[in-house]
Amino acid sequence: MKMWKKLLKDRIAVLCLTVIAVVVLAGCFAPYLAPNDPNEMNAVLKYAGPSAQFPLGNDYLGRCILSRLIYGIRPSVLLVMLAMAVTIGVGTAVGLVAGYFKGKVDEILMRLCDVMLSFPSEVMILAFVGIFGIGLRNILLAIVLLRWPWYARVFRTAVMKYTDKNYIQFAKATGCGTPHILFQHVLPSVLPEVSVIASSSLCSLILSISGFSFLGLGVQAPTAEWGMMLNEAKESMLIHPEQMLAPGLAIVLVCVAFAFLGDSLRDAMDVKHVQHPSKQKRFAKKREKGMAA
Repeated sequence: MKMWKKLLKDRIAVLCLTVIAVVVLAGCFAPYLAPNDPNEMNAVLKYAGPSAQFPLGNDYLGRCILSRLIYGIRPSVLLVMLAMAVTIGVGTAVGLVAGYFKGKVDEILMRLCDVMLSFPSEVMILAFVGIFGIGLRNILLAIVLLRWPWYARVFRTAVMKYTDKNYIQFAKATGCGTPHILFQHVLPSVLPEVSVIASSSLCSLILSISGFSFLGLGVQAPTAEWGMMLNEAKESMLIHPEQMLAPGLAIVLVCVAFAFLGDSLRDAMDVKHVQHPSKQKRFAKKREKGMAA
């Protein structure tokens, strides 16, 4: 709770949370916010400039860029957040079990993670797509299957820091069951670190998904997606460079918001930056005495 209070006092964190909330809400209510049908084509409006009906203009097929930008939030951000939640959920579960029970359970799970981490994730994603076909669903599935071991190792290390704490030993001594200890004591202690890693990792995952779509391996036309919009705009990049502006800025804005939010979360949970009010008063008095001397 103290961490979130400190986070809300950080202007950058509040701004990032606001940007992310607005983007997520816009994606959820895209049918109500989009001014036009994102797939409606009009050859007369090819590369048309901004107007009252089309605030960001039209693309090479006469489609509304703003509507496609709003609908593109769903595959570019919402589905990526869902995939990240599943990935971190699996990694957290495995890390909890391995870090708490240790012994043979830990050895088996970590050796499995080592085997999966021995393969480069990007190469394996390309191989997975090559075998099962292109599309956003296959890419997200590959990401979930291939990236959870890294999070499992990170969370295992975090869990092992708390398993020997006094309050955990006291809970064991009083007869609390393993599920109670894991979900009532260990997991709440690890959640701040989970939130930091999740917010930081979302930035790279959004870039990866947009990159795969830009290469033609992710979302396929006519579905609106930011990376796909960049792919379509690159054909006329020299003649109409403004076509790449909207999706490019959207990707940058969301990634920067998640990146700065991760930094703010890390600072908020860093005990070195948190001082008790009484300590702050003592430090202030010592500083005043030193200046007076």
